[in-house]
Amino acid sequence: MNARVPYTLYHPKWYRRAVSVWWWLENWSYTRFVLREITSVFVACFALIYLLLLRSLVAGPDAYAHFMVRLQSPWFLMLHTVTFFFVLFHALTWFNLAPKAMVLRLGGKRVPDFVIVAGNYFVWLLASAVVAWFFLRG
Repeated sequence: MNARVPYTLYHPKWYRRAVSVWWWLENWSYTRFVLREITSVFVACFALIYLLLLRSLVAGPDAYAHFMVRLQSPWFLMLHTVTFFFVLFHALTWFNLAPKAMVLRLGGKRVPDFVIVAGNYFVWLLASAVVAWFFLRG
């Protein structure tokens, strides 16, 4: 079965439809999917900056002060703004996708999708309130 059939002049060729590189722009659900996957790069960028911040904290007050000055440069401010919007898009699309990624059953019945989505947004709001309270209490 591994023998290759030699090409002859009359050998049929398989039809392969030409697909554009931009095929995902033709359908909004495909576009959202590809954009969500691209935003993972910005999530990784945020994580890297956060790890570098922790490294500067461990290195001491001078390293931390130097890192904070570097983060206030216009380039980093622009990067943070773009990263914020992409991470926000990533989070929102994941919250809406969560019911399809995990199926919860209670008493043998599937939990409705809107309950899972609402639970995600509620926990996000609660975590944001706790962080805001922690930083704004003084």
